[in-house]
Amino acid sequence: MPVGIPIAVPSRRRRPLPARKGIAGAVAAALAGSLLALAPTTTAHAAPTLLSQGKTATASSTEGPAFAASAAVDGNLTGTRWASSWQDAQWLQVDLGKSATLSHAVLTWEGAYGKSYQIQSSENGTDWRTVTAVSAGDGGTDDVTLSGTGRYIRMNGLTRATGYGFSLWEFQVYGSTDGGGPTLPGGGDLGPNVHVFDPSTPGIQSKLDQVFQQQESAQFGSGRHAFLFKPGTYNNLNAQIGFYTQIAGLGLRPGDTTINGDVTVDAGWFNGNATQNFWRGAEGLTVNPVNGTNRWAVSQASSFRRMHIKGGLNLAPNGYGWASGGYIADSKVDGQVGNYSQQQWYTRESSIGGWSNSVWNQTFSGVQGAPANSFPEPRYTTLDTTPISREKPYLYLDGNEYKVFAPAKRVNARGTSWANGTPQGESIPLSQFYVVKPGTTAATINQALAQGLHLLFTPGVYHVDRTINVDRANTIVLGLGLATIIPDNGVTAMRVADVDGVRLAGFLIDAGSVNSPTLLEIGPQNSGADHAANPTTVQDVYIRIGGAGAGKATTSMVVNSDDTIIDHTWVWRADHGEGVGWETNRADYGVRVHGDDVLATGLFVEHFNKYDVEWYGERGRTIFYQNEKAYDAPNQAAIQNGSTQGYAAYRVDDSVNTHEAWGLGSYCNYNVDPTIRQHHGFKAPVKPGVKFHSLLVVSLGGMGHYNHVINDTGASTVPAGTSTVPSTLVSFP
Repeated sequence: MPVGIPIAVPSRRRRPLPARKGIAGAVAAALAGSLLALAPTTTAHAAPTLLSQGKTATASSTEGPAFAASAAVDGNLTGTRWASSWQDAQWLQVDLGKSATLSHAVLTWEGAYGKSYQIQSSENGTDWRTVTAVSAGDGGTDDVTLSGTGRYIRMNGLTRATGYGFSLWEFQVYGSTDGGGPTLPGGGDLGPNVHVFDPSTPGIQSKLDQVFQQQESAQFGSGRHAFLFKPGTYNNLNAQIGFYTQIAGLGLRPGDTTINGDVTVDAGWFNGNATQNFWRGAEGLTVNPVNGTNRWAVSQASSFRRMHIKGGLNLAPNGYGWASGGYIADSKVDGQVGNYSQQQWYTRESSIGGWSNSVWNQTFSGVQGAPANSFPEPRYTTLDTTPISREKPYLYLDGNEYKVFAPAKRVNARGTSWANGTPQGESIPLSQFYVVKPGTTAATINQALAQGLHLLFTPGVYHVDRTINVDRANTIVLGLGLATIIPDNGVTAMRVADVDGVRLAGFLIDAGSVNSPTLLEIGPQNSGADHAANPTTVQDVYIRIGGAGAGKATTSMVVNSDDTIIDHTWVWRADHGEGVGWETNRADYGVRVHGDDVLATGLFVEHFNKYDVEWYGERGRTIFYQNEKAYDAPNQAAIQNGSTQGYAAYRVDDSVNTHEAWGLGSYCNYNVDPTIRQHHGFKAPVKPGVKFHSLLVVSLGGMGHYNHVINDTGASTVPAGTSTVPSTLVSFP
């Protein structure tokens, strides 16, 4: 419904109130006199409930600290008030906590009142409809009739009656939440696939082994598991971590939980090749490796966060077969990190004792002990700090109470967030989370969100027949054990409103068999709110199209909100598994960024039918990008892009004036038609504000080739033949 279209003016009742303090006496007397001269009218209502009192209120502005938005919903009718700045076009809104059927609103004006204003409702705090319009307000107390539903209710002030601002003693919204089902509880147990241990738990090793036997080679299986270790010391363990398995300490700091043993990923199941060791993670542990070095041979979608390795870390499988990239953040490795056969890797805000070698693309930001920037040989891209970051939220135990810790934002950070003790951030009791378990419907999930609860997805696979709508600022959606969301009937799996501080972390979105236009949306189209102080973060959120079965999605991830941080994601159109084929798991676009000031740290996007990444927003930044073009293109014509051969792996739109990226690699393996030529890996406008650092393209075994690195710049890979020697470019332009 269009905003601003007036409907029938409601009846109003008014009564005298104290005049505004500080207004000239004559003005105050005139206002008070006019109020006293008017007889009140009454309107009948069917036993509505006061819904707004004590709820979260926000406003476009305040006259000063004493006039906060919350003062208008605190129940103190003539003692406290909200007052705006002395301008027209100001608003006050209240979050009712869940959607309600609206009855009426009572606005108790102070002497500075609204001459014209609207009452608007919204389900998400972004898309508003006008339910009542007042064009000739005369102060006092307005009782306005409302209709329809909404979770967010706003007094949208258009013009003031005085030279001051808009000032309300109280904004009371009445209605009913009946019909929404029973109130959902927060907290509760974590379900059967979360295995919680303490040092006295018997049979820990046998349980680890049992789950590993199930998950070692279950690349596209339905098993999901999380191993959570309470604070303490655990001896003689070898925790082998398979697919869809998470291991984590339940301490606030990594030092709270120590394993004297190993946390291991190897590749025996795949004949020593680690390039398919996906979808797993380790967090919040101190590890004393048995032989002095812990093995973590992983590829994409495998995170390593808040870990302290008291020794070395080997990133290659036994036998030093291939491995294809991973991610370390907020961790400390006392000894050397052995990169060995890892083709690419990104390490952020950590401390390491050294790094062994480079293959194609090893990138560091804010890492103490990182090798110096030396691209193209050795292929190290090193930034002294990370410009903006905020670590992933995590579950921990405070005594016997589960809480989720939400770390604070850091600017130009270097080293771990916990180096000096307790990290900075906020602890949220599990009672404020709806614990989602397999079988929960999307309707129930949305009801929990509407109640104001956060979400904790326990390990499992969740089919949703409608979009999960994350509409409230500062909502946390946290998955354990790679919880997986599958949209049915072509819906978008999840949408986030253009609000502050949403945190999405630790889950996989798997495309359904019916094409979805998008799978994950951060902000609606044309979002424009400034979130620099409190950005939305997307961390260890993975997207998959095909592999576990035929899946389709036109675009996987769309980022419309400004200031969003994408911190480690793998967005993958499957090149193997079930339901794989050029049209079978069709997915044209991987990630599209329309928001301004978006930062990506650890961006992995692969195999899309057209563009893998497209960037339209201003002042975007990417630190580390890894890409493979779609293996299965049937011929040159299938990827012809107008007069250009192929679609760039990473394209910055010609309209963009400022963009910067570091450490980018694109690989081709056109194994259906090795004669295919890709004109370039990257495309960007040639402008002073658009800058790229440390780029490469490489042909895997001569299966197709790139003519250039970016635009028409950079050497062809053709002379390298089948040698997989990259063509590199230190900077562009």
